[in-house]
Amino acid sequence: MSSIKTIDPSSISQPELHSYLLSAVAPRPIGFISTIDSKGNVNLSPFSFFNVFSSNPPIMIFSPARGRNNIPKHSLQNVKEVPQAVVNIVDFPMVEQMSLSSTAYDKGVNEFIKSGLTEVPSERIRPPRVAESPVSFECSIDQVIELGDTPGAGNLILARVELIHINERFLDRDGKLDPTKLDLVGRMGGSWYTRASRDSLFEIPKPIRTKGIGVDGLPEGIRNSSVLTGNNLGRLGNMERLSTTEEIDSIGQDDEIRMLQKKINGNPKKLKAELHWLAQRVLESDETEKALAILLYAENIQA
Repeated sequence: MSSIKTIDPSSISQPELHSYLLSAVAPRPIGFISTIDSKGNVNLSPFSFFNVFSSNPPIMIFSPARGRNNIPKHSLQNVKEVPQAVVNIVDFPMVEQMSLSSTAYDKGVNEFIKSGLTEVPSERIRPPRVAESPVSFECSIDQVIELGDTPGAGNLILARVELIHINERFLDRDGKLDPTKLDLVGRMGGSWYTRASRDSLFEIPKPIRTKGIGVDGLPEGIRNSSVLTGNNLGRLGNMERLSTTEEIDSIGQDDEIRMLQKKINGNPKKLKAELHWLAQRVLESDETEKALAILLYAENIQA
């Protein structure tokens, strides 16, 4: 078992703490925020201290942290002058331009121009939105909460969604956003990002309307399997009930199981292990009910 490194945040420097926080809490969604000051100067800047926190009312929060020079970000200054912002979502085709816009340009410099991205007038607020973004949210600013006045201190900006713009090519047949089409990116630590492309996406049945039996509801022999992983047990624990006697007896007639029994006749311990490997493969094919029946069948084998 590996050792644990324990750190008191007050015992290390702010840059070190910043690095640990951003590397561990990842991937983080990116809010690509466009704002405007009282003179009409537009600013565009990405923030990974960002997320959606409520749907009723629809509230997003982004947090411009004070830099090492302790000077407030232009985005923070702007929303205090004009309490409006557009939250633009970042996909892979624009990630390099997004990164370029994070350069510490002087106040008044328009990052739309520097990054080569296209301004589109908003309908209800003054800051423009990013034409290349798959989804943009026009927001009014409800509140700014300053968390401190030292380098690294965040400033929580509560943005209320007033209008949503969605590029229809990212919708599925039901009119919902399709994760496989969006190709979104997330922020990791340092200079690293991650890409939510089709190959990296996966689905997990959510226990929202059902109540799973839990891992503790599985027989001890399954819980303590040397083959099954924590993820495997979590998927099995999401089942609402254990397999019936009829289902267990039926799975015993499966051709692959009968072949295993014939091949490993006289070695019940090895047979149980092979059945656990089989159940794991079945689980990875999203046939959870069948996998559970195989494992319960294995439980009945006398070692």
